[in-house]
Amino acid sequence: MSIVKLNNRGVKNATAFGSITGLGSMTFIKKLTASSSATLSFVHGSGGVDFSTYKEYVFTFNNIHPGSHDTDFTFQGSIDSGSNYNVAMTTTVVSPYHYENDGGALLYYNAPKDQAQGTAFQSISDGVGNEADQSVSGSLHLFNPSSEIFVKHYICNVQTSCLDSSDDAYSMNDLSAGYFNNTNNIDAIQFKMSSGNIDAGDICLYGIA
Repeated sequence: MSIVKLNNRGVKNATAFGSITGLGSMTFIKKLTASSSATLSFVHGSGGVDFSTYKEYVFTFNNIHPGSHDTDFTFQGSIDSGSNYNVAMTTTVVSPYHYENDGGALLYYNAPKDQAQGTAFQSISDGVGNEADQSVSGSLHLFNPSSEIFVKHYICNVQTSCLDSSDDAYSMNDLSAGYFNNTNNIDAIQFKMSSGNIDAGDICLYGIA
C-alpha cells in the first residue's frame, strides 16, 4: 500500500503502512503498571523519564480500574521534581454520556470538574465504577513541558465505564483541556484516583518527535 500526504512543502510518500517519511515519530519512554497503587508518577530524570527532549508527550491509559466506587481519575504537575503537585491550572471539561439501559443521554459542560487558576488535581474521568468490567482508557497530550517562555497546554480524551449513585451503569466520554499557568519546567506528572487506590491498569509515556 502506498500512502500519500499533501502539505505546504510538497508530497510525502510511504511504501508501508505506519512509516511516513517526513512526519514525526512516537518514541516509547516508560510504562507504569498499577497494583493497588495510591499514585503513579512520572518524574524527569527518574527511571528513564525525560520531559525535556520532545515538544509533545502522550500518556496512554489502558483499563485503569479503581479500588473505590464512583471515583475520579485525576492528574497534576510539578515544577520541583515531584516534591509538590500543585501547579495552577485553568481547565475545561465536557462529558457526554449514555446510559446502558438507554435511560438517558446528554452532551454537557461539566462545570464542577473544571478549574480557574486552581491547584487541585484535575479530573480527567468522572465517576469511574469499580465493578470488574469497568475502567478508564484513553490518552492525554502534554505540550512542551520544558518551555521557560510559554504556559503548558494539555488535551485529554478518555472513555469511562461509570456507575451513578443508584448503581446504574453508563458510558461517558470525558473531554478535557487546559493549561498549567506557569513558565517553569513541568518536570513531573502524577496520576491518582480522587478516593482510594488505582487497583489495576497501566499508563505509558511517549515522546513525539
